[in-house]
Amino acid sequence: AFPDDLRGRLTAAVESRPKGWEARTRHRRPDGSPLYTNRLALETSPYLRQHAHNPVNWYPWGDEAFAAAKKLGRPVFVSIGYSTCHWCHVMEEESFDDLETAKLMNAHFVAIKVDREARPDVDAIYMRAVHTLGQQGGWPLNVWLTPDRKPFYGGTYFPPEDSRGRPGFKRLLTSLSQVWNDDRERITRQADALATAVNEALTVAPATSTRLPPASLLREALEAYRAGFDPESGGLRGRVKFPATFPVRLLLRAHRRTGDEGALQMSLFTLEKMAAGGIHDQIGGGFHRYSTDPTWLVPHFEKMLYDNALLAMAYLEAWQVTGREDLAAVVRDILNYVARDMTDPRGGFYSATDADSEGPDGEVEEGRFFTWTSDEIDAALGAGEGALVRDWFGVGAPGQLEGRSILHRAHTAAEVAQRHGIEESVLAERIERARVRLRAARAERPAPHRDEKILAAWNGLMISAFARAGFAFDDPSLTRRAEAAAGFVLETMRGEGRLHRVSKDGVAGGPAFLEDYAFVIAGLLDLYEAASDPRWIAEAVALQGVLDAHFLDAENGGYFRTAKDQDVLIAREKPAIDGALPSGNAVAAMNLIRLSAFTGDEAYSERAFAIFSAFYDAIVGEVTQVSEMLMALDFALEPGKEVLVVGPEGAADLGPMLALLRETYVPNRILAAVRQGAELQAHAKEIPLLKHKKARRGEVTAYVCVNRVCQFPTADPQVFREQITQVPELPTSD
Repeated sequence: AFPDDLRGRLTAAVESRPKGWEARTRHRRPDGSPLYTNRLALETSPYLRQHAHNPVNWYPWGDEAFAAAKKLGRPVFVSIGYSTCHWCHVMEEESFDDLETAKLMNAHFVAIKVDREARPDVDAIYMRAVHTLGQQGGWPLNVWLTPDRKPFYGGTYFPPEDSRGRPGFKRLLTSLSQVWNDDRERITRQADALATAVNEALTVAPATSTRLPPASLLREALEAYRAGFDPESGGLRGRVKFPATFPVRLLLRAHRRTGDEGALQMSLFTLEKMAAGGIHDQIGGGFHRYSTDPTWLVPHFEKMLYDNALLAMAYLEAWQVTGREDLAAVVRDILNYVARDMTDPRGGFYSATDADSEGPDGEVEEGRFFTWTSDEIDAALGAGEGALVRDWFGVGAPGQLEGRSILHRAHTAAEVAQRHGIEESVLAERIERARVRLRAARAERPAPHRDEKILAAWNGLMISAFARAGFAFDDPSLTRRAEAAAGFVLETMRGEGRLHRVSKDGVAGGPAFLEDYAFVIAGLLDLYEAASDPRWIAEAVALQGVLDAHFLDAENGGYFRTAKDQDVLIAREKPAIDGALPSGNAVAAMNLIRLSAFTGDEAYSERAFAIFSAFYDAIVGEVTQVSEMLMALDFALEPGKEVLVVGPEGAADLGPMLALLRETYVPNRILAAVRQGAELQAHAKEIPLLKHKKARRGEVTAYVCVNRVCQFPTADPQVFREQITQVPELPTSD
């Protein structure tokens, strides 16, 4: 029984859907149109729209829903997920699109759907509540709240009926409604206590010291990862493996700092095993979300933009350390996939693709799009070429997923070449040609759902990946991709100087969070170094000003996840721990250190040091969960180098100096590369250290400085190499 105005807007929203659009529901009229429509039809989030035609009276997160709950005297049910979440789809089909379940929900609760990718703040609060209740987290995340937003019960996936020790969703709804009606005082007490515990868990106590965490933590983290390392398959030992849990980039820094060969070998072995495994899409490029087995073979098949950005940067740094072309090839493979399949025509990057897709019979199956049989390989390539490719990718009966094979590097190149009597170079050429043909054949299959919303934070990460690779490989086409995405974010996802979190179908909206600002700023700094355009450093400075004005805890240090004028939740989180994504405060700390080096403004470094002090206890106590913060600390303790390369006015390029820097692993540095004259003057407005620098004797000249004190300028690449590769001793005391 919707008001006439709402009913009219819902009707208009459905009628405006593009031709060929089909509602996700089993409840349809004879003409195929959806029988039910709820408020989520007015939202832009793909995840919310997936639920717009459930028979559940869903609300989006907002004051309207909580006002309705207060008016009706009902508890609030909040279900949090995202559009490519497999178990979210399962619970939708089993429960949220089920009439009997919907009747229970509509009669006894006010139901809210939340896209965790658009509202990470809401997700973080109620995920902490579920953890506090002693339950394992995950998605869908389902929590029950009082009308004042305090949680009193929660969990993840609930089956429709009791199963394997998990309560059935319908029984749970009935029980919670009964308790709410019969013993509301007990629920209120429980909600108050749980809200207090969540607030305490997410609130960082004021710093008790202004000390920086000790340099010894870098060695401590190395030893902790060494103790948990899986020598058989790389990464950390465990039944399920996420790439993000093993910080390759931190261990590469540890190797650089200490010369510890074990740190390097653990990193390289992990990268090799992931690249060879089924978690790596051997045909289309990019990496799936995680592996369900210890050997990286059987993935959960969804692909996330942020995973691929972070992995591209890890493989790129490993290439700079080793010079190995196979590592560079993985970087190009990831970025080619993103450019081809995940890029909006206007330049931004899409968020994710689903694990599930339709098979020939119309049934939806996880991994169907990505898996193969021997007959399918032979049909695409012919039996002769198919035999070689099946050997290379380990295709054959019985397969690893319901009779189908997950493509992976089953053997070494030498083994396959020897078996087929060909040279390894010939093998590589034939496999690459086969990949192209298999990709074309795969494109004929029904593709997984692609979530085409564009998130500022995730785009910031991918801007960094394209920019860093564009610089390292001296590939302007990659740098242009980064520039296009940065332009899209700044021009279409910013209003009145402040970022929006989400853009979908040309419409930007939603509050931006700490990670949106931090990751975009990092991307802009990387883009400045790659493109040598002062616009990007100026934009980074401007966004940092917004972050400082609205998110900074000026008294205690660090940044809150939410702006001071955003929704008031039961806690205001200040995140330090890495998850699937780096901690926003860790990336902010690195940005501040780099901005201080670029601009000469010590206030930036003071705010960075305040972050380290604010999270001192977390950093010292959780070394395996703060790898991004430790990388920023490594930069701060060194301190990093300011590298200035100046060429004569009008020079076509900056020659061997930049070529040397591209292929050399120098993680703790900033770079400004300019030509004398008007170009240098424009850059010097943002980077005062450039003033009075010049190309000596008309040659490209490098200045390597530390804390704005420069070594003797040089035009000799060998001298430059020695200057940039010097690794100073870190302090041994706090």
